[in-house]
Amino acid sequence: MKIGTRGSPLAMAQAYETRARLAAAFDLPLEAFEIIVIKVMGDDRSMVAADRPLKEIGNKGLFTREIEEDLLAGKIDIAVHSMKDMPTVQPDGLILDTYLPREDVRDAFVSPSASQIADLAEGAIVGTSSLRRRAQLLNKRGDLNVVEFRGNVQTRLKKLQDGVAACTFLACAGLNRLDMKYVPATPVATTDMLPAIAQGAIGIERRTNDTNTAGMLAAIHDGATGQRLAAERQFLLTLDGSCETPIAGLATLDGTTLTLTGEVLRPDGSEALSDSISGPITDGSAMGTELAKTLLNRAGPAFFDWHVSSD
Repeated sequence: MKIGTRGSPLAMAQAYETRARLAAAFDLPLEAFEIIVIKVMGDDRSMVAADRPLKEIGNKGLFTREIEEDLLAGKIDIAVHSMKDMPTVQPDGLILDTYLPREDVRDAFVSPSASQIADLAEGAIVGTSSLRRRAQLLNKRGDLNVVEFRGNVQTRLKKLQDGVAACTFLACAGLNRLDMKYVPATPVATTDMLPAIAQGAIGIERRTNDTNTAGMLAAIHDGATGQRLAAERQFLLTLDGSCETPIAGLATLDGTTLTLTGEVLRPDGSEALSDSISGPITDGSAMGTELAKTLLNRAGPAFFDWHVSSD
């Protein structure tokens, strides 16, 4: 079985985890699975300027398009993705219905000199490429100077060491998967910074008509993660049809009850709207749609009329 992935250290760690789970589930040697590294546009520095916001050059598709093309062409059998990078709709012929157990969903505040957002000096430079994190930060601390800050985990840590910014934010899940205990990171409570849709989750994509692969993937699918992501991704899908704006969302489970919390913000952080909805797990997708419509109605059309400098 050929497993397709990006070549970053975190993407490779996710591919290794997928391989290990499949090998264990079927009592197969690791050599039964070949990891194929695929270069995507989002990783090509010659095509994507380091100081240009991702939303201007394709955003999520930048990290999936080439991998999905190879999957459709039969060059690989499955594709392993960070779910927060995934568009809400898959290309014809592909399906995303397998998820590994979700990791820590929280954002991590990373700084060599401060332990939390409140410790930052007035006007401090904060590096992030996330439209969501930018807006959430400015909503709490309008005095901060937020600059574009891209690259893999190692690249961003090097920028911090070089003094490019006072702090940045990484996903706790990525730090855990890379076993980077030495990083000066403080988890941020989800009540203070609601995470990106599907943060901390690994998804596995396959060809729709590949029933043999479907049977194998079913053995490693985590149902609880799938139920949570069904609500979160439907929330995102409904919002994406109406606007391009900072969006955050998190679904949690308590027995047979699912609670979905969602947030939309103006990119400059001047306004944030949030709400929650609870119901049976089986109604997750419907709740995602309902919550999105609730926030859209509260916001009104003017909420999404914005222009953000790319400084």
